[in-house]
Amino acid sequence: MSTAPIQHALILCAVRGERMRPLTDTCPKPLLKMQGKPLIVWHLEQLARAGVRQVVINTAWLEEQFPALLGDGSTWGLSIRYSHEGAQFGGALETAGGMATALPLLSLPENSPFWVLAGDVYMPDFAFPVADSARFAASKALAHIYLVPNPAHNPDGDFGLSPGGMALNKAPEQFTYSTVGLYRAALLAGTPVGHKAALSPLLRTAMQSGRVSAALYSGTWTDVGTPERLAALSALPT
Repeated sequence: MSTAPIQHALILCAVRGERMRPLTDTCPKPLLKMQGKPLIVWHLEQLARAGVRQVVINTAWLEEQFPALLGDGSTWGLSIRYSHEGAQFGGALETAGGMATALPLLSLPENSPFWVLAGDVYMPDFAFPVADSARFAASKALAHIYLVPNPAHNPDGDFGLSPGGMALNKAPEQFTYSTVGLYRAALLAGTPVGHKAALSPLLRTAMQSGRVSAALYSGTWTDVGTPERLAALSALPT
């Protein structure tokens, strides 16, 4: 089993973030600053430490601000490319549609796993573990997702977790999908480029055939979905 880190990642940044208005009227949510740096930069720093080298960022709302601020990624030792859904298709394509459209830019070797995460969550200690990616690469799973304890705004959770580490559509105890996961392109087979498509139905279908593994992450995690949550995080001691 290979212990080399996965070198490709996709950061989802296309949505406008209506609940974050008025802050997002002039700034995309992943570029809002938290403790002195944009939310997405926390991810870029962690990805670089984990050995990731190629990153694709999908964009739609105020998308010109991303390359203007982040450039080609060389600041973090990364190579960043952009999937501009707004300019190419007139708006955000939802999660699966955005992933399918961005995949060609990742230049993945056939069947190679890649990381996916949302640019507007705060997970400063998540290390993109090599051991997890090695297990996933050696498995037949189509996805490996990280679940977190349910926050107040999602009390019913999203998915269950079996004792054997498989994601379940429904279980007595449900957890919230953190937005971070390992994926294979095969999960998106049949998802057309440039069209809107949700990720949840694809994951749930794959779960029914036992092809989505999962792990519970208990570290710091916040869906930075409102100005109040951003303000609370910004007030924490550094």
